[in-house]
Amino acid sequence: MRKLAIISGKGGCGKTTITAAFSSLSENAVLADCDVDASDLPLILKPQVIESEDCLGLGLASIDPELCNGCGICLEMCRFGAVLENFTINPYSCEGCAVCTVVCPENAVSLIPRVSGQVFSSITRFGPMAHAKLGTGEEASGKLVNMVRKKAEELADEYSCKLILIDGPPGTGCPVVAAITGTDLVLVLSEPTVSGLHDLKRAIKLTSHFRIPTVACINKYDINEKKSLEIEAFCKKSGIPLLARLPYTDITTEAMMKEETIIEYSAHSGTSGAAEFANIVRKLWSEIETRLLETSQKELYSKTLKAWEP
Repeated sequence: MRKLAIISGKGGCGKTTITAAFSSLSENAVLADCDVDASDLPLILKPQVIESEDCLGLGLASIDPELCNGCGICLEMCRFGAVLENFTINPYSCEGCAVCTVVCPENAVSLIPRVSGQVFSSITRFGPMAHAKLGTGEEASGKLVNMVRKKAEELADEYSCKLILIDGPPGTGCPVVAAITGTDLVLVLSEPTVSGLHDLKRAIKLTSHFRIPTVACINKYDINEKKSLEIEAFCKKSGIPLLARLPYTDITTEAMMKEETIIEYSAHSGTSGAAEFANIVRKLWSEIETRLLETSQKELYSKTLKAWEP
């Protein structure tokens, strides 16, 4: 089973557009939307949920009014301001650190289980999909991403799929680490801006740390071709293959509004721009497929050599 993760240093670089397009080009793949804070892939693919599971985050403090003597120690010690003056808990401020349970002289405070989100197993027109929804104000996104990854692997086994396409979260934090860990290839999307190049460097530094093969793509390259050339130069210097340069276009938005991938939209839109953009994405996917196959062959070769070791 191969795993491809698509990430970017910031939001809005086109991860979901590309992942959705790849889903309509790939065969026998499972989709995993790991951007649990703002899951957009379902907006295009309209999944039918077949199963859901709660994700339990850090506990929520609860004060027993019968045991509480109103000493105010918990109010004083809570650094998040979650303990209110009437000695109740603001659930949106409580981080579940449990300090209040330790300092309470009457043992009136305890932690109760708190649902921080849900993970879903679904079916789309392109195959199975795992996705999630993080609760308002919750911070357990890394854990929820892990659950999405696990659910995607279960779906791959159930439906005999050979590839998992991961729509990763933006940035380089804990959720991104959870999304790329154990993948065979990472595609990093960038935009030709000062921050775009900066974020690309951070993303590549992250994948390099975990020794994951990485390729890059510039989206909206023609809004600043000078900066695009800088990104190309950086990729060449860093040994990161730059597989495609996507032009700026409104066609991706038009396709999304019709709940279609750019590949689907180009088939009936009748515009040359949609066809040209879709062809670039097809070539990008062909390059990705080739590299995933090479990774698979290298792994098989390595295992074969190891099996023959005396």
